[in-house]
Formats: sequence, C-alpha cells, structure tokens
Amino acid sequence: MEQTRSMTIVYALLALVFATLLGRLFYLQVVEQSFLKEVSSQNSIRKISIDAPRGVMYDRNGIAVVDNQPLYTLQITPSEFNKESLPLLSELLGVSELELEAKIAEGRAYNRFAPTKVVRDLTPLQLARVEENLWRMPGISFALESKRKYLPNVRGAHIFGYAKAISKAMYEKVPKEIYARDDIIGYRGLEKYYEDILRGTKGTRYLLVNSLGRQVGDWEGGAKNIPYQTGNDLYLTIDAELQGVAESLLTATGKSGAFVAMDVHNGDLLACTSQPDYDLNVLGGFTEASAWQAIVGDPKNPLFDRTTQTRYPPGSTYKMISAIAALEDSVATPSTTFYCTGHFKFGNKDFLCHGGKGHGSVDMTRAIQVSCNSYFYNLVRRIGFERWTKYGKMFGFGQKTGVDIPDEQTATIPSPEYFDKLYGKRGWTEGYIISLGIGQGEMGASPMQMVRYAAALGNSGTLLQPRVVRAYRDKNSGAIIEMPTVQEKLPISQSTFNVVRNGMLLAVENGTGGRARVPGIKVAGKTGTAQNPHGEDHAWFICFAPFEKPTIALAVLVENAGFGGTVAAPIAGEWLKRYFQKYPPIAQHVAEQNAKPLAAR
Repeated sequence: MEQTRSMTIVYALLALVFATLLGRLFYLQVVEQSFLKEVSSQNSIRKISIDAPRGVMYDRNGIAVVDNQPLYTLQITPSEFNKESLPLLSELLGVSELELEAKIAEGRAYNRFAPTKVVRDLTPLQLARVEENLWRMPGISFALESKRKYLPNVRGAHIFGYAKAISKAMYEKVPKEIYARDDIIGYRGLEKYYEDILRGTKGTRYLLVNSLGRQVGDWEGGAKNIPYQTGNDLYLTIDAELQGVAESLLTATGKSGAFVAMDVHNGDLLACTSQPDYDLNVLGGFTEASAWQAIVGDPKNPLFDRTTQTRYPPGSTYKMISAIAALEDSVATPSTTFYCTGHFKFGNKDFLCHGGKGHGSVDMTRAIQVSCNSYFYNLVRRIGFERWTKYGKMFGFGQKTGVDIPDEQTATIPSPEYFDKLYGKRGWTEGYIISLGIGQGEMGASPMQMVRYAAALGNSGTLLQPRVVRAYRDKNSGAIIEMPTVQEKLPISQSTFNVVRNGMLLAVENGTGGRARVPGIKVAGKTGTAQNPHGEDHAWFICFAPFEKPTIALAVLVENAGFGGTVAAPIAGEWLKRYFQKYPPIAQHVAEQNAKPLAAR
C-alpha cells in the first residue's frame, strides 16, 4: 500500500517534469520561434542592405551638374552595442552623447538586431579615430553611401533640389518593401519629382558573424550577395553655363527675384533660377542643425521658389492679352485710337498713366510700344470682363503650367463668377475691371507662367508645357527614354499676333524696354510693374528673340525694384548676349539641334 503510494508520487513528479519540459519545448519552438530564429540567424548569417547611388543629372551638353561622391556612415547594432562605450564614441566623433543615445534608441525600437545609421558623412579624422578603437566598441560598423556633388559655378538649388534621410512622418506613407527607416529620399526639386527614376535598387550582402556578433567574412564567399543597381540618369534641358550666368545676373541686383529662359519650340528650360537660393552642399550629407536653421530662419526665405510659387500681378506685360482679345473678337482694330491725357477718370477715381504724363493719340501698336495705360483702360471696357477672362485662360493664366518642378502654385484668374464670390453679386462694379486691363488688381502670375506666355507670343500661338528633364537612361535596358513635348495650338490668327509682336519689337527698339537690346539681334519684349502695397513695386520683363524666327523666350522678375525697364530688362539683355554667343541664330542651329533625338547625338 505504502509502496503503491510512493510510486504514484514518483510518477506524478515525472509527469510534472515531462509536462514542464514539453511546455518549455512548445514555448521555445512555437511561441518564441520567430524571435529565437532571428537571434540564431544574427549569430550566424547577417543580411546587410547596400544603398544604391542615385542617378546622375547631366545638362543639355552632357556636363554632370549633379553627380555622386562617397559618404561614410557610422552604424550601430543596438543588441551588440555596450552602453559603456558611449562616452568614448562621443569623444571620438565630437557628437553629444544625448544625440547618439537618441539615434540608438530609435534603432532599438525599430529592430535591435539591425544596424541603424547614427552619423552620416564622417570626416576622414572621425573615420580614422573610430576605426582605431573598434575593438573597444562592439556593435559598430561602417556603410559606404553616396552624397551629391555639384559644379562650383552652378547652384541650381530650386531646380535640382535635395535628398535627405526619410522623416518619421514620411516613412509612414512610403512602401516598406522599397524604403527602410533611415533611407535617403528626394525632398525638393528634381530629386523629389523624379524620385522613382533616380533612387536605384538596393543590393544585399550576407555576412558571417560569430557568437559575439562580430563580422568574420562573407557567407559562402559572397556568392549569395546581390549587387546594387545605380539609379537612372537624367538628361536635363538646362545649359549649365547659361544657368550660372542667370544666377550671377540676378544675384548682382542684391534683390529677390526669378529668371526663366525657355525654348519656344518645345518648352525646354535653358536656365531657371530663384534668388535668394541656398547652398546644396550644406544639405548633401550630414546637415548641422545650425546650418539648417540658418536656411529656414532666413527672413528672405531662400527655400521659396519664386519661379513657380510667386503670384504677383504681371502689370503691363499682360497688356497683349487685352489687345489679342479685342482684335480676335473684333471690338477694336490695329488702327483704333484713344487719346491719352495722362489721366483716365472713371466715376470718382482718377487712373494715372505714367505719373500723369500723356501720350496723346495712340493706336494699338504704339500703346504696346510706350505701355500706355490709358489706352488699355479704355480697351478693357470695350472687351468686357468675360472676354478678358476667356483669353487669359487661353494663355494658361489661372492654371499650373505642368512644369516638372514640384510644389508649383498659381493664382485664380478673376472672372465675374469669382468677383461674385469674393465681393457678392452687388459688391463690385465695372470700375473693378479697369485695373485688370493693365495686369493689376486681383490677379497674379508666376515667372513660369509668364515665360510660357512669352513663348506663345514668340511662336505665334503654340502654348508649351515647360520642362527641365528631356530624357532619362534606363539602367536595365540601356535605352534612353525621351519625355514627350506637350503643346496646344491656340485658335488665334497670325494677323493678330503680328500686331502685338510688332508692338513688342518697338518697345525694345524705341520704347520702354530699350535696355534689353542686343547688338545684331532683334528682341521683342514688354516691361511691367507690379504694384506692391508693402513697399517699392516689383519689376517684370518678358521677351522673345530673334524677332524674325524666335528660338528663346525669357521672363524676369525682380522684387522691390520699381520700373521693369530699369532693372529687369537689362538682365534679359545681358543674358541674351551670352545665349546668342553660344547659340548663334545661323541656319536655325538651335531648332535643328532640338529636333534631333537625344540618342542620335
């Protein structure tokens, strides 16, 4: 009896032991299977992602304007790093312990067994100092990445843009099968717009590691490694030399502004700059917090792209729209005259023409030549609000141009419906549209919209979509993929264009735009002044050349510079001199060059 009881106890204890072992086995093999598998793999084979260099950007003549150069990044695997090494690492790098600790904590929260990028763009001294002390700091490794390299005489900040480490907010939105937590991604300009083309494909390296987590070599001699694939190259429409000229001319004014030059045949942008800008080298690798704050805290707002985001009234540069509307709808002829006394009175308001100085009797061509406000005050009353709006929309105002630079903005073009909403149906009168006749009032335009408009005047009615990228090279196939030319033919007669084009020619040869003259080249242009209630007026100038067979159109905006003919027109003239020195209008060289497929050059 006693023996039976003892055996029962023994069996019970054995059953308990086996149950415990089986339970533990179940826990390890089923419940903790994924965790232990990861730990085991980390103690034998480690998978390392290798970042791919981004594609290179070439100008229209094959010059690399945005290239790559090596960048060394320090990585830490949180599960292997000893916190006691933190003071030493901080001293070697010259980076605060708090900053390093925050980065390591981020990595640990994401995956403590995976390397997390802690400090990018190591200097040669930092790299050497850490390498000498690696034996004292387990868990540290280096990754070879790349950062952007730019030409010394071309900034192009608002065109090229920059790429940087992906933010937490952006990481939540991107596909996880493509991007890792600390990857580089395009943030502005072409880097952002063409991210999918530029970014490339990551490679993979499999490393053998020992029980201490230290790397001992490639797994299977590297046979399983997958090489990275560099991003696709972009072929730009920009001319690097002429881009630098535009930047220097605008910077020399000491004022904010924008300059855009566009081929009138296909929408190619040869130069495009917004001033003030910023140094892309500061943002190319590791960016000091103080350097970034200096950019974002600058009261001149260098991050603001004045080529696509400015919405200033176009002033007198818009007068050709009123002239075209009047001619096309037969409410006036080229010989229609109005007498300018220097004053135009409507109700109890007195609208001045050039400080109250009169032009006498002027017809349409002369009104464009001398920029007579009184003529266009009278003309817009004949045209009517609906026609004025119709023709403005026809030339692309009130809508985005579609240029391949991200974050483009536009202003609404006024219309009767817009004024009804803004002021109420009885809250506005005919007097509200008087200023619209000379491009003032409740309207705005960007230099990108203005250069598109100037090109359409130059080519007699083809509205083009501006573009900065003309093609890219597919690294998989080696093929060059050309971007399409997007254009629309406007239903406007050649005779109408002849009138406004002649007025613009006279405006430069013997009118308000005389400072844009180029020896041996006929330039047709128009000055403009955008009223500014907060200070001195903004200066505009648009033009195209050569007059007989145009190849190029320009739009220049200089903020707080007063009359357009004084500051904006000379910038256009100087740039055109350099342009025609490089691309002389002989046998339509530029047109023929642009007609060739890129792959045939």
